[in-house]
Amino acid sequence: MFSLDAFKKEYDIELTTFALADRTLNLYVPKTIDRFINKDKPFEGFPLWAKIWEATAVLALHLSSIPPDPDRRIMEIGAGMGVAGIYAASLGHRVTITEYNRDALNFARANALENGIHDVDILSLDWRVPHPMGKFDRIIGSEVVFREADITTLLSVFKLYLLPGGTITLAEGMRKTSLDFVRVMEKHYSVRLKKQTVKSAKEDIPVVLIEMSE
Repeated sequence: MFSLDAFKKEYDIELTTFALADRTLNLYVPKTIDRFINKDKPFEGFPLWAKIWEATAVLALHLSSIPPDPDRRIMEIGAGMGVAGIYAASLGHRVTITEYNRDALNFARANALENGIHDVDILSLDWRVPHPMGKFDRIIGSEVVFREADITTLLSVFKLYLLPGGTITLAEGMRKTSLDFVRVMEKHYSVRLKKQTVKSAKEDIPVVLIEMSE
């Protein structure tokens, strides 16, 4: 049984807000990422999950435009701290949040509890050795296409978990791997792209919303 009190004792955390449309989430995030970095190999397993990415806001806003249906299941992959999935669940969507990193899963569970979200599944998933979880009407993710090696792995995940007629919705930064991903996926799915810009105090950040269906 996950304990929010035990979580607060285990991690050095701070509380931030994620405000979008007419909804605000209170989210636990790490104060620093030092404990999650391998000092000998700092770029191996770098904790990308420990940041709330601009693409996550783009994904969450898109999900807010989709009417919730309790008969339709959504799976979030590479969920990190679970922000997009928790936001979707707060709107009434039926969500299963998945992530591989143990610490990220703990933050996702804590964030769900902090926001009163109890009817969401938060499960461990390694894309390389996926296990049965059933089929989903929609698969979502933000900033999951960082490594070229993950492209074919993600394709296998989509084939395993997406229902016939289902939709895949990803939000990604504008990177070479994102473009390579789209080129591969166009061989298997009908792909629609929508470029958006997230404005911050320092810069405008381009994000592409990718929607795919068979």
